Amino acid sequence: MRIALAGAGAFGEKHLDGLQKIDGVEITSIISRTAEQAEAVAEKYGAKHHSTELEDALARDDVDAVILCTPTQMHAEQAIACMNAGKHVQVEIPLADSWADSQAVLAKQQETGLVCMVGHTRRFNPSHQWVHNRITAGEIAVQQMDVQTYFFRRKNINAKGQPRSWTDHLLWHHAAHTVDLFAYQAGKIVQAHAVQGPIHPELGIAMDMSIQLKSESGAICTLSLSFNNDGPLGTFFRYICDNGTYIARYDDLVNGKEEPIDVSKVDVSMNGIELQDREFVAAIREGREPNSSVAQVFDCYRVLGQLETQLAG
Repeated sequence: MRIALAGAGAFGEKHLDGLQKIDGVEITSIISRTAEQAEAVAEKYGAKHHSTELEDALARDDVDAVILCTPTQMHAEQAIACMNAGKHVQVEIPLADSWADSQAVLAKQQETGLVCMVGHTRRFNPSHQWVHNRITAGEIAVQQMDVQTYFFRRKNINAKGQPRSWTDHLLWHHAAHTVDLFAYQAGKIVQAHAVQGPIHPELGIAMDMSIQLKSESGAICTLSLSFNNDGPLGTFFRYICDNGTYIARYDDLVNGKEEPIDVSKVDVSMNGIELQDREFVAAIREGREPNSSVAQVFDCYRVLGQLETQLAG
């Protein structure tokens, strides 16, 4: 499996680290915004090709699939370009930053039949897998999810503290994780409401947001998001179930009394990004639809589109 990666920033390198642990995977091309970064990352991970243009990778016959870790605003157009070139594609979350673009990507996947997967990592974190496995086994049912997504990001910087060339978004990026996960764990979302705080004068985005969701099962979700939080950073999920309470912090899980739950045997790795990439590679090799395919996460973007309309109104 020969893979090109576009967007060799902080998150791109997490994918490259994961890909190196998968047997039979070769990283053949690195695409980045600057030639210097593309060359440095290609050398670090042993890629034979590097460029600043995605089209250069798509034209190569030693590229079977592409992972897109590029700015959100480029995801839909680039995913479609990959499939037009006959390449399987995994596009990092979010699939798009509009409902119309999300529909266009799904239409292209259905037209080509290629694997098109979206990086909804929460489906793959061992903590959330453990909860999902108990739900599907009929052992627990979600009554409420209480989720906090908190960062301190009043300047346009990435996870490494480096300047970003694009602006992140609470709704179309960070809320997408929870909207999809809630539906994955509790059923299709049938009600959604949102309010947002003041718009940042320079970044042009809301820095605080609150979202309420209800699923067809009757479960509810309360999601609080902030780029203003100067404290513990990240996303914390509280599952209040009919048979237990569980708190997930990325790949780790505790019960309601903060007692650790061993999730080390849930999957072959404790790294959600690596597991996500393993699913992408396996789906291509096996000619099947992956978990977190564009079709499976598609409804998340319907909900985000509805919330955007509410907020604009």
